Amino acid sequence: MTDYQQNKSLVLHYYEELDKASENDIAKVLKRYTTDDYLFHGMHPFNEIKGAESVADLFWKPLRTSFKPIQRRQDIFMAGTSEIDGTEWVCSLGHLMGLFDEDWLGIPATRKMVFLPYAEFNQITDGKISETGSFCDIVRVMQQAGVSPLPLQTGAAIVTPGPKPHDGLLFDDQDLEESAKTLGLINRMVADLTESDLQSPLDKLKQHWHDDMIWFGPSGIGATYSLNRYQLQHQGPFRQGFDNIVFHGHRCQFAEGNYGGFFGWAELTMNPKGGFIGMPGSDKTVGMHILDIYRRDDDKFAENWVFIDMLYFLKQQGLDVLERVQGILSNG
Repeated sequence: MTDYQQNKSLVLHYYEELDKASENDIAKVLKRYTTDDYLFHGMHPFNEIKGAESVADLFWKPLRTSFKPIQRRQDIFMAGTSEIDGTEWVCSLGHLMGLFDEDWLGIPATRKMVFLPYAEFNQITDGKISETGSFCDIVRVMQQAGVSPLPLQTGAAIVTPGPKPHDGLLFDDQDLEESAKTLGLINRMVADLTESDLQSPLDKLKQHWHDDMIWFGPSGIGATYSLNRYQLQHQGPFRQGFDNIVFHGHRCQFAEGNYGGFFGWAELTMNPKGGFIGMPGSDKTVGMHILDIYRRDDDKFAENWVFIDMLYFLKQQGLDVLERVQGILSNG
């Protein structure tokens, strides 16, 4: 049996050293904790980066220069073995908080505290991190800076909370039977979505979700509360906005205790019919990078945290959100 506690300890020590490291030491920390062929999957404009030093230079150093001092506020922490290929992973979800004192990706600094929602899956190979799926909500930072590059979202714009029971930090061993229940529920839900072209009707949704479920979606879509509002504020617009939705599988999927999740790269492809997030129809086939984390309550899901690489998704359709931010700022 895999010692998940050892993998968790590795990632916790990595976070502790990374968050305390000076700009000059960030690359040293990454090299100490990652393999020589380390692969980083990041949100656009970071995308895929190979090697610890490049990840430090392109992602971590600019972020840490803009947001400081940084504080990692974890809400969910879990580990497991991916049923996709038997690899071992540790997952963390929460916020990186700091003082937004210097511009980041062209987003104007506010000199106020800012919350960057994040979730990441770290693959552990021979005692080191070999691959990371790192999702952060860049549009949420734009919103906090007072820049609105996208249409009014259908869901709520909030600072996303952690789990309602405050039990998401799984630092201790979890019941394997409970983990199996969670993973089984995820698989049944994904199968239903796939069989119905990712457009489950309400009766199918009710098989897997509590009526008072909460869907914490990415900025640009927003959060929604209750199954009916989820259908109205996300699933309905999504269904109306796309044709030919194809599921390509997950890169990683596991569960521990009442929590579980997955990420895909790219998980879905589709053809835009028009209307979703204000975009026109197109004959293009576009991909969507997605990360989902779930909390199971008894035999159904109660909460779902969802990250989508919105900048990558929209750029494929001809909208460069980072360029639009610059246009908004230059026009006053």
